[in-house]
This record gives sequence, structure tokens and C-alpha cells, in this order.
Amino acid sequence: MALARWLCLILALLSGLAVSGFPRNPSRLLRKRSLPEGAVDGIEVYSTKVNCKVTSRFAHNVVTTRAVNHEVSFDVELPKTAFITNFTLTIDGVTYPGNVKEKEVAKKQYEKAVSQGKTAGLVKASGRKLEKFTVSVNVAAGSKVTFELTYEELLKRHKGKYEMYLKVQPKQLVKHFEITVDIFEPQGISTLDAEASFITNDLLGSALTKSFSGKKGHVSFKPSLDQQRSCPTCTDSLLKGDFIITYDVNRESPANVQIVNGYFVHFFAPQGLPVVPKSVVFVIDVSGSMYGRKMEQTKDALLKILEDVKQDDYLNFILFSGDVTTWKDSLVPATPENIQEARKFVMDIHDRGMTNINDALLRGISMLNKAREEHTVPERSTSIIIMLTDGDANVGESRPEKIQENVRNAIGGKFPLYNLGFGNNLNYNFLENMALENHGLARRIYEDSDASLQLQGFYEEVANPLLTGVEAEYPQNAILDLTQNSYQHFYDGSEIVVAGRLADEDMNSFKAAVKGHGAINDLTFTEEVDMKEMEKALQEQDYIFGDYIERLWAYLTIEQLLEKRKNAWGEEKENLTAQALELSLKYHFVTPLTSMVVTKPEDNENQTAIANKPGEVIPSMAYLSEYVPPLLCVFSVDGDPHFIIQIPEKDDAICFNIDEDPGTVLRLIQDPTAWSLTVNGQIIGEKRGSSDSQNRRTYFGKLGIASAQMDFRIEVTPENIILWNGDSLSTFSWLDTVMVTQDGLSVMINRKKSMVVSFGDGVAFVVVLHQVWKKEPAHHDFLGFYVVDSRGMSAQTHGLLGQFFHPFDFQVSDVHPGSDPTKPDATMVVKNHQLTVTRGSQKDYRKDMSVGRNVACWFVHNNGQGLIDGIHRDYIVPSLF
Repeated sequence: MALARWLCLILALLSGLAVSGFPRNPSRLLRKRSLPEGAVDGIEVYSTKVNCKVTSRFAHNVVTTRAVNHEVSFDVELPKTAFITNFTLTIDGVTYPGNVKEKEVAKKQYEKAVSQGKTAGLVKASGRKLEKFTVSVNVAAGSKVTFELTYEELLKRHKGKYEMYLKVQPKQLVKHFEITVDIFEPQGISTLDAEASFITNDLLGSALTKSFSGKKGHVSFKPSLDQQRSCPTCTDSLLKGDFIITYDVNRESPANVQIVNGYFVHFFAPQGLPVVPKSVVFVIDVSGSMYGRKMEQTKDALLKILEDVKQDDYLNFILFSGDVTTWKDSLVPATPENIQEARKFVMDIHDRGMTNINDALLRGISMLNKAREEHTVPERSTSIIIMLTDGDANVGESRPEKIQENVRNAIGGKFPLYNLGFGNNLNYNFLENMALENHGLARRIYEDSDASLQLQGFYEEVANPLLTGVEAEYPQNAILDLTQNSYQHFYDGSEIVVAGRLADEDMNSFKAAVKGHGAINDLTFTEEVDMKEMEKALQEQDYIFGDYIERLWAYLTIEQLLEKRKNAWGEEKENLTAQALELSLKYHFVTPLTSMVVTKPEDNENQTAIANKPGEVIPSMAYLSEYVPPLLCVFSVDGDPHFIIQIPEKDDAICFNIDEDPGTVLRLIQDPTAWSLTVNGQIIGEKRGSSDSQNRRTYFGKLGIASAQMDFRIEVTPENIILWNGDSLSTFSWLDTVMVTQDGLSVMINRKKSMVVSFGDGVAFVVVLHQVWKKEPAHHDFLGFYVVDSRGMSAQTHGLLGQFFHPFDFQVSDVHPGSDPTKPDATMVVKNHQLTVTRGSQKDYRKDMSVGRNVACWFVHNNGQGLIDGIHRDYIVPSLF
């Protein structure tokens, strides 16, 4: 009899899975044998296992089901963003593999088999996130059948987490049912959770194990037969629903670059940045088809969205039916009064008439353009247009291609368009294509009880732009085949992923930079990778499957080529198609251009089935030590705390210490005119305090740099750097390499080393980070502060360091042996004082953070008394700012 009567496969996209075994033709099943408990219509599925390995967000999933009997069906619901990469069918120990072929080639092979009545096929969607893969096979009674399906996908970060969505539905008790997920993230895993919608928390707790430590995470779900029962005496399974795994990674650095076998991937997701103010226009369909539930859900969502609009934002509403009406003639700020008025406007919305999409969108685009041109919105703000419709244009300009052209020309690439399609009675491809060519995206809103939540959820994704005009840059001529590296926005909770191929695999280091416009200033984040250190780190990655970065690059490249193809024509479309097809075949991905062909020889004939994919520059940053201009005095305080005044024209230096209690804040610089600058430093002590004030060691543990003129402050600690611009806050860690620029101000952080702050041309400070051994019993991490350019400071500048910015002279005479034979004493005349000073040396750590450079200097005793104006206690201030 026929062993494989027909196979039908469906592929998918986003992370889901359902596995079942059931008859295609129950009347043909053998009924006489004794059936195992839980078997459905004579079919025993005795094992279902899902094995997922995730390395750096790239998931490799293998679903295996083993069954016994005459006719068996295998269903897997897969995520819509996934590509099937392999399928094998094993019958009584003989394996029949699948091969990926060009769709037209596979189609001819498939149609020939269908015409002989020997095969059938099925491709269909399954819910919001999933599509279904189905295989059914007839076998001899008692035959053992194994189905194994492999699919891969890149997990996208959504609202601060990565999600794996698995649909579980075995339809019967399964002796061995198991889901195993192993995650490896080089950045380290910060959170990991798993939940199931179909089982109580008590049962879930005993069947579920989850753990994570450092870079590795593990989830296992292995319910026993009794735990699968819908009731204690039932023989049917309660495993029917969603199994969801979520996790995120450590964000100590905003970026992470990984390189394996000549391919790289660059993940970028900064945190702690202030939100960029936005101007948003909601373009809402109020045509007759929105009557009833859809209109009420839309109004509920808009009212909720109004609660979340920020006071720095600007907004307006445009309603369209047969004509177009607006709430206000122009954008208005989101003041409490305007929000309250907007709520009343939304509550009064009602349906009427036809659908004029073209005029409504053009009105909204014009409004945003005008606000920008007339400077009625903040310069550092962004624009967004969000349209919701449930139907096709049927009045005014109704040709989709013409509407697309009009909208494209009006926007001119300046801001994104987001299209929300409510329900199924619309041309979704039109909405998607129009959004994609205007740097946005389309989202289908399903007609369901939670439609209002779907609308709110979408707004939350775009509500908090942290950067605009984002561009990733790499060494010139070093990269080939780069994926998309420029984005109009980076939204909080998301992640930008760029991948490419190295032109030279033997390079020693690799530098990646991401620049963008923030709410306050322009930012450049830099990540530098030591190739040898990277190679060493990769040796510990137990969970890597093959060349995962190369496959991630291929996946991302195909996905983006297919997206571009949607709006391409003629030769351009042919080229994009050829590139995507070549990669799909090379990497064995089932995409809209390929099909998986499964062939089983039988009685000199081929039984065949196919699986189809349904359609639906900032310059590189130099080390900060290289900043120092020639022949300028350098003033610094570092170590215990040692103040050093270096004077190049004398080829000499003066130094002194300040001995004060931990917690004391000292005024280092104050200039009431130029930039209205102040720099203060707070002293910290040792971990184990010494009662001997003569021998205790103190350091600077916190620095505050403020410009009253710019309303700008920087707080620096050994843990992080906090920037305030007015009330707006940005936080960076010492793991960042980033440049911040604004109105003559520049802040550059050099990862784990130093930071330079400059004001215009003529004022520059360097802060050096000193990190001690973590298990060091006595000392804390601390900071050093260096003034490397003071030309721009005024004559009124003062402070423990600032007073020396003005020209002064000193004379040293009568050098003679001191109490320490290696350190002679001398007489110094300075500021009309005659002092006894001692020759010694202090460390300058600007160029060598670990060892430092010895600077010979004359040491002034007694807290600099006689050298500094007044006494050192005159420089104590109550707080850092």
C-alpha cells in the first residue's frame, strides 16, 4: 500500500508552535488493536520535543514528533517572521529529506504529482502571529513515523524584551512531551521568564524549570501524563494554548559587536536617554464602515493614548470620511488644557460617509511640514503621522498607486508614516507598501474584543523616540554586504541590528560607531572590538549552532531585500529578486521565492509535496590624552588628592595636597563670566577608615561640572556619568564610548578610561577613571581631573585650580638636603610668600591610565598654605552643585 499518500506543508513567521497528531481519514484506521491511553482515533503520538537554541537573539528551533499507526498528521504553528530551513520524514528507520528549490521549479514538480491524484497541499495563516505547517502521511499499520521540522528566526526586541511564542496543542496525552530552550547571550542575561496560558501556576511550577546565570539561560517544560490531563480522571489533554518565553540582556553598554568567521553583527539599544519631543498627527477613518464596535474601540484607544502623550509633544487629529475635518488648524502643544479639549473632541467623533484617504493624509503631512518650516515646534523634535482605516479609498483620489505617489512626494523622506489596518476588508498590501516606502510600517488591527489594546500597544511602541537620524558607521573599505544601517528613529525598548561581512578577516581590531540626534544634543556611540579577545570569548559559547552570525546576516539580508522588493519595479525588482533567491537557496531558507520539496520514491513513482512561504559620519574618536594643546599649562588633581600645576615655559611644576574628611566638597574652578562655569569635587576615603589623619588616604569620588549659562550639569562618579540639560536627564556608563555635542559643548567618553569635556575653543577638562581590583580590601575606584586648556577662562576665574589659570611666577633657591636624602628641600618665593618646599614627584595619568607618568614638582606643605589664596577651608562648599 502507499506509504506516503500525501504531504502538505505550511510555513510561517514569529515564534510559535503547535504540534498535533490526528487522522486525515478516520474511516480507514485500524480499530482492532489495543490503543494506548490518550490515543486519538487510533493514533499514538508517543513523543513530542521542541528544542530551541538561541545565540545572540538568533533562534534555531527543531520540532520532533514520533507517532505510530496508519495515517498521521503533523501540525506546527510557526512564527510569521521565521524561515523553515529543513524538514525530514522518517518511516520505519528510512529518512526522506526536504530540499529547498526555486518556487517555479518546485511548483511544476508539485503540479505533476497533483494531476496524478497522489499529493495535495495546504498553505494558510493561523491567527495574528502564526502560520501553520501541516504534514499528513499514510503508513502501514504499526509503522513508526518521525517528523522533524527546523526553522530559524531573529528575535526582535519589543517593549524591552525578546519573546519566543510557542503554540502548544498536541490534542492528546503524550508520554514524552518536552520543550527545552537554551539561550546564550554574550552581553549577559538580565531577565528570563516563562509562562503558559493553559495550565495553573502550581502545575506550571512543578513542570517548568528556568534559570539563568551570566551569559546562559535555560528553560525546560516537561509535564508528566498526569499533569497533562484536563482533570484527574480525564484522558484528554489540557495542553492547548500559548507558551511564552521572554528575556532581555544586560545593557551596561549601549552597543555590542560580535564577530565570527568573517561576519559581524552589531546590536544597538542605548538606555537612559531623554525622550525626543514629537509632533504626532492622528489621521482617523470615520467612514460608515467604522460604525459601532470599531468606532467605540478606536475612541477608547485614543482616549487612553491622550493620557500618555507627554507635555513636550505637539498633536492634532484629522478625521476623514467623504471629506476631511481637523480638530485644530495647526499642531498644538500637549498642555493639560489642550489634552482635556482633545478628549472632548474624541468623545464626540461619530461615523459618516465615504473614505477619502488621499486628502486626509496630505492634510496631515502639510500640517507637520508647516510646523517645521515655521519653527512652531522645537528644533530638536521629530514628526510622526499615524493613520487608521478599515477600508479602501472610494472618493477623491482612489487609485492606490497614485495615493502612494502623492504621499511619497509630500513627505519627502522627512518623517515616518504608520498605517493601521482595522479588520480584513481592506487592501493591506497597499497600506504596507505605502508605509514602508515612507520609513514606517503597517500593522493589522484584528476585529476582536482587545482591538482597543492593540491600538494602544502600537502607540506605546512609537511613543518614546530616543534618537532620530540614526546611522551606524564602520571602517571604510572594511565591510562588504552591509544590511540596513540607517534608521529615522530609535524607539525606547527596541533594538537596531546591523550585520555584514568583513573584507579582511585578519584585521586586529574593529570599530563601529552609531550617531544620532538626541533630545538635547547629538550623540556618537563607539564600540571597538579586539579580534583576539573576541576569538577567545567565543570559545566558551557552548550553545552556538554552526556559523550563527553568517546565518543571522543571511536572514536579515533576505528579509530586507524582500521588503525593498515590494515597492520596486522593472530591473530593480528583478535584481532584488535574484539576490534574495540566491541567498534563500544557498542558506536553505523557505521564503516567498522558494519552496521546500519532499520526495519519496515509491513503486518507481515519486510522491511529492511542497512547503511555500505565503505572501502576506562622526570622525573616529582619538584617545582623549591626545587632546592636550602644546605649550599650555596643565592643572590637575589626582590620587590622594595631589594638585599639580605644570608650567611648560619653566619646565617645572608645583604640587600640594589637601587633607580633608571624606564627604567634603571642594571648589576646584569657578568662572562667573566665561560659560558661568563651576567645577566641584567630593572627597571619598578608604573602605576601612584610618583614625590616623596623618596617614589616611583620600581621593575624589565625585565631580560636578556645571554651566549656569547653558543650564547644563555633569555629575561624574566611578560608576556612571549623568548629564542634565535643564530638567532633562541622560545617563551613561564608563562602558560607553560616546560623543555628546550641543551649542559649543562637547562631552566625549572613552570606554573605561577617560572623559573630555570642552566648552567652545579654549576650555577643556579631562576626567580619568581609576579602577582598582574588585577584591581590593582598602581602596575604592576614584577619579582624576585635568585642565588641559584654560585659554577661554576669564580673568575672574578662581578655585583651588582656577586661581592658577592667571599668569604667576615663582623662584626656587637654596636647594639643600632635606629629612629624606632622596628629596631635597628648597626655598620658594611665590605670591609674596617665602615657603619651604620639598622636591618630589606626582603621577600624571592622562596617557597611561595604569602606571602613569612621573611629574617632578616642588611640594608645598600644609595644604598648599602660602601658595593658594587664603586657606584651603575657604574652598569648601556645601554641595556638588
